[in-house]
Amino acid sequence: MNTKETALLAVNALEDKKAEDIRIIDISAISTIADYFIIAGGSNKSQIQAMADNVSEILGKAGVTARQTEGYQSANWVLMDFQDIIIHIFDRENRLFYDLERIWRDGVLIDKETLLR
Repeated sequence: MNTKETALLAVNALEDKKAEDIRIIDISAISTIADYFIIAGGSNKSQIQAMADNVSEILGKAGVTARQTEGYQSANWVLMDFQDIIIHIFDRENRLFYDLERIWRDGVLIDKETLLR
């Protein structure tokens, strides 16, 4: 499974749990830490944890496991490191505060359809 296919699975897993405002940022040209950042929002702790669980389950079934997951217990910012894909799941307040879209603005914002190509 290539990185685009893995990212698409992750986005679909987030959508399955009603993630808000999913953003996919291609950072492959500006960073060596990953190819994609996927940023999503949730409205409460239970939803954020359900999104993280679903991503882990779906990607796990595809043979992709997280190297590390941070913030699951507090669920105000869950960071999931899948090596070439880093997933950030935020509550509304922390997403606005950390504003990763601004910090990584040199990356290329892509849509889900781009992952299908």
